[in-house]
Amino acid sequence: MGKPSPKTVSTKRERIAQLAKQMPGVALTSLSHHIDIEWLKEAYRRTRKDGAVGIDGQTAEEYAANMEGNLQSLLDRAKSGEHYRAPPVRRVHIPKGDGSKTRPIGIPTFEDKVLQRAVVMALEPVFEQDFLDCSYGFRPRRSAHDALQALWEHTMKMPSGGWVLEADIEGFFDAVDHRQLRRMFGERVRDGVLVRLIGKWLKAGVLEDGCVYHPESGTPQGGVISPLLANIYLHEVLDVWFHQQVLPRLRGQAHLVRYADDFVIVFETEVDARRVLDVLSKRFGKYGLRLHPDKTRLVRFTKPRGGPKPPGSDDDHPGSFELLGFRHFWGRSRKGKWVVKRKTASSRFSRALHRISSWCRANRHSPISEQHVALNAKLRGHDAYYGITGNYRMLKLLRRQVERSWRKWLSRRSRKAALTWEKMADLLQRHPLAQARVVHSQYGA
Repeated sequence: MGKPSPKTVSTKRERIAQLAKQMPGVALTSLSHHIDIEWLKEAYRRTRKDGAVGIDGQTAEEYAANMEGNLQSLLDRAKSGEHYRAPPVRRVHIPKGDGSKTRPIGIPTFEDKVLQRAVVMALEPVFEQDFLDCSYGFRPRRSAHDALQALWEHTMKMPSGGWVLEADIEGFFDAVDHRQLRRMFGERVRDGVLVRLIGKWLKAGVLEDGCVYHPESGTPQGGVISPLLANIYLHEVLDVWFHQQVLPRLRGQAHLVRYADDFVIVFETEVDARRVLDVLSKRFGKYGLRLHPDKTRLVRFTKPRGGPKPPGSDDDHPGSFELLGFRHFWGRSRKGKWVVKRKTASSRFSRALHRISSWCRANRHSPISEQHVALNAKLRGHDAYYGITGNYRMLKLLRRQVERSWRKWLSRRSRKAALTWEKMADLLQRHPLAQARVVHSQYGA
């Protein structure tokens, strides 16, 4: 099979983006003709090959055995509309936090992942022209660290701090109203093939415990298409509403930062914060969403009183909140000034440590050199996300805890005496853990 031409696909996507930009607010009716066999090949190239299998049990390797034929068949069925049926999503539960709770996630078939990726490639250039700057989740050239940087800048620029509305949408991906979502989608895209495919995925159903059921609300969480649908939904429900209707009515500054269904709003005044909190539940209720009563709260996030003091003082920060795995709080800089700091949230720290400890237990009989390589890979992966300015102490703490866990499970490789700390120190001399590293600098940004 010849290699797909990313340049050709990229050119088509640029044309779609230009058309959508030239026609704001107009529903585009002809997009699916861009999806051809080369487009599907590029979608296949972008699809993960090592993911879990769907209800048909087909792996990426098995699909690749007859790729030309499979992709051509998929294209014909998707375009005709009559012969393509979206398979139910296989639902599994993955550990959440420290492992005591689980989170449901759907696993589509590999072929469905490829088709969903192809549709996302066609829709993304359209909706990117409409999405606002406050949205960061699952968008091209945007990341969670961009959202964290924007939030840091917003909080630092407030004259004396402010108030933060920390919100949590309860069961968002299971609560999205299909009728409302179809209306929002249809206001920008009315291509028959794409509209039909979106409808099929919303109605595909969920396979769990051997039974298939068809929920009347929600998006196919775990599917490639799900993040885009979530952004389309919350773009109208929250982003546009906040900027067009809320901001003009506020007394002071306010900034919204949203990553998928996680968001916070920073306010300059308490009055504005409480007014928005009062109407936010009503706004979400109109679209079938509900704020979690225990996880939605207002936080007084003002700078502590008094001038700069020496670093290391024991003054308590007046409040803190969480977003994207980090706890945000006021603290002292090295020069003694008040700055907004971030550190790994305790729940995320416990999750990381639990996973590494479980791995050490399961692999304690593997050769030390292999364990050493794997542990360093895990620590570097942790740093790749949590290695931000101000979080160095938490990165170091994780290494100390990993050392303890590694020693604990190495001591249980046999019935012999436990591995002493002296012997463990010698082992770490030969096989040192990767040093903590700040990967993302807020000042470098």
